[in-house]
Amino acid sequence: MDASREREIIRSFIRFADRLVDDYDVLDLTTQLTEDCGRLLNVAAAGLLLADAGGVLHLLAATSEQARAVEAFQLQREEGPCLDCYHTGQPVSVADLSAEISRWPRFVAVAAEQGFASVHAIPLRLGRQLLGALGLFGAAAGALDDDDLTLARGLAHVASIAIAQDSHPSDRASLLPGLQAAVASRALVEVAKGVLAETHTLDMQEAFARLRDYAHRHQQRLSDVAREVVAGEPDTRRLLLTELGDPALVGNGARRVSAGTWDSSPGQP
Repeated sequence: MDASREREIIRSFIRFADRLVDDYDVLDLTTQLTEDCGRLLNVAAAGLLLADAGGVLHLLAATSEQARAVEAFQLQREEGPCLDCYHTGQPVSVADLSAEISRWPRFVAVAAEQGFASVHAIPLRLGRQLLGALGLFGAAAGALDDDDLTLARGLAHVASIAIAQDSHPSDRASLLPGLQAAVASRALVEVAKGVLAETHTLDMQEAFARLRDYAHRHQQRLSDVAREVVAGEPDTRRLLLTELGDPALVGNGARRVSAGTWDSSPGQP
């Protein structure tokens, strides 16, 4: 490991340590963690899956829409390395996905369509309780060496601590509502992304970046900004209007008209 990469790793862990002792936004922190995974581990993309109170996995963070699509496919079809990782509690490392067609035929095809040729999944855990899985996706075939796998486990542990600490758990029963809240917050962010994407003609990745940047500038939690955008909060929309320079957000907000679609015409939020 060269000195510059070692410094980057140290800075990353110090940044997370600083945030964990302060009042942090778990959605923003886990997004930052997946981004650091991509940079520090030299993978094309990363995604983080979190189990809700019923043990059903949901996407909490991803570095790209390609990673989001692959993770979502795993959840919808119940097939793929991240699901296997979560169900077994063991890391799953696949250097060449094309060699695993018989194991995950549909997942391998979708991953290839999204430009991924390798995948590595690391379990998220708190003690013996499995919380989810961290997925690392490579654009080329190739294994992670032992040092990189150790680093990936360390980053997965940071994510687990952040999620657990955000829930303030004293036991298993008290942890579950926090997991459910994190999943619900992520769903709300997806709704807000849809609103911005529709009203500003943005792709979903850019819409998320705008939401996140706004939250950073105004020192708000990402989920709170998302809630205000969806509810048509006038102050938030006025500031978004100023910062994005687009009159489309003026009005009474957006309303859902069907699953996955949005109507940004004036009317009931």
